[in-house]
Amino acid sequence: MLDIKFIRQNPDLVKEDVQKKGIKVDIDELLEVDKKRRETLQALEDMLAKKNKASKDITAAKSEKEKKKIILKMRELDTNSDRLTQNLKETEEKFNNLILQIPNLPLEDVPVGKDEKDNVVLREVGEKTKFDFKSKDYLEISEELDLIDIKRAAKVSGTRFGYLKKEAALIEIALINFVFDNLIKEKFVPVIPPVLLKEEMARGTGYFEATDRKEAYFIPEDKFYLVGTSEQSLIAMHADEILEEKELPKRYLGFSACFRRESGAYGKDTKGILRVHQFDKLEMVSLSRPEDSQKEHQFLLEMEERLMQALKIPYRVIQMCTGDLGFPAAAKYDIEAWLPSEGKYRETHSTSNCTDFQARRLNIRYKDKSGKLNFVHTLNGTAFAIGRTLITLIENYQTKDGSVMVPEALQKYLGFKEIKKEQD
Repeated sequence: MLDIKFIRQNPDLVKEDVQKKGIKVDIDELLEVDKKRRETLQALEDMLAKKNKASKDITAAKSEKEKKKIILKMRELDTNSDRLTQNLKETEEKFNNLILQIPNLPLEDVPVGKDEKDNVVLREVGEKTKFDFKSKDYLEISEELDLIDIKRAAKVSGTRFGYLKKEAALIEIALINFVFDNLIKEKFVPVIPPVLLKEEMARGTGYFEATDRKEAYFIPEDKFYLVGTSEQSLIAMHADEILEEKELPKRYLGFSACFRRESGAYGKDTKGILRVHQFDKLEMVSLSRPEDSQKEHQFLLEMEERLMQALKIPYRVIQMCTGDLGFPAAAKYDIEAWLPSEGKYRETHSTSNCTDFQARRLNIRYKDKSGKLNFVHTLNGTAFAIGRTLITLIENYQTKDGSVMVPEALQKYLGFKEIKKEQD
């Protein structure tokens, strides 16, 4: 969440930046409720002072008549105190609901725009793959090689699911080992996190507000959310904790299954494994000092690019505009890989700087050298989303005879260099 003091001091700036994100929230109503909340708190403090004085007056009273008068006054104070306490509870609940609807504000260098059409292409890396034969899409290739089975997955689980089989399953394991080997060297701590979140922890990450809430799977009987990305449970791991400054940046590399409804994707990529309800993902998370977070954001982007370059997949880097940032992000980059079958780039990675937005919600702080407590900045970045990475590998490494070559960077983790098509 945002600092309420900042909102009080900069209401017009907050209104402007929230509007840039395309999110509707009533800042004036929030400030009005905040004022009422502070007035009620002050009234309660005054009431407590009066009750303390009355207690002392009873001790000093010289007659029973005087004592009874003070007791009657204390009863009246108790009644008013109960009323104020109830008012404060209702006001704070309304205040919390309103402030949690306010998204993180974009950093100054984020381009202003309405949606993905206004995102900025920063660079293209690698030559777009071209073939001297009629190429196929990943589904056709994977079905011929028996790598991905969406028909049986639909029978068992419904649409937007798939079985990864044979070499595809082995390549997933190879990708995991490849990422862990490379990022552990960069002081990332490997973690296999829980995929179920308590309701308050889910809300604390900032992904379950507005439209994002519709994307999540919720188990009402147990009040658990299934993670949409392991970042959510990795960041929540340090909720209500105080870290030491020397620990920062604190980097994690998580691997988990992830779950999304894809409720807003009706009619889009319904076939195959590009946009599915369940997928495996390797995710980077960093907790940093506020003054280091923009540098750390560039570092996460550098790691993503390094991994893509090792696989020799053509890609481009996109800077997201204000309207396409998402609720908790203050700045965000996407990497889009070249997909030959579609003749265009498709998103495979993202990395976000969420500043202190999530840390305030989850109460994650650090103690600096002077002993002062500050909120950390939280950052995240995709190492590999397995399904989408497989798609780009299959399409970009296909051969004329229908086989698929294995990137050199992965060959040491596998017992083969090629997924061969059996000849008729």
